[in-house]
Amino acid sequence: MLSTSANMDMKQCIDDCLNCYRVCTQTAMNHCLESGGQHVAPEHFRLMMNCADICRTSADFMMSSSPMHARICAVCAEVCDACADSCEQIGDMDACVQACRACAQSCQQMAGGQTGMPLSGKSAQTGAGMAGPM
Repeated sequence: MLSTSANMDMKQCIDDCLNCYRVCTQTAMNHCLESGGQHVAPEHFRLMMNCADICRTSADFMMSSSPMHARICAVCAEVCDACADSCEQIGDMDACVQACRACAQSCQQMAGGQTGMPLSGKSAQTGAGMAGPM
């Protein structure tokens, strides 16, 4: 059973993930699409949408008490850091940068030193079941 402190940390991380999901989605779909230029460059726009997706997924894993939540949070922290860097570089997306940095920090704590490395096992080693570039 999780301690009260651990429960509060997880609740905060879920809140940070859901906030980042909301902010990234809204920023991408409104600010970026309306601004054009670098805001809709494929690499940046995909990263924002990937960030929103992994944040929602991380929250889902934590809310369902999945034993895999720490690994998902580790990946989420990496994606959020990359998204924050990209938004900061392009500029005029301070809310997104702040939401991504807060989520990355919470997820790093939840990950507890885990990395986003693949799971052990034959399918992870061979890439079986993994979708490649379309």
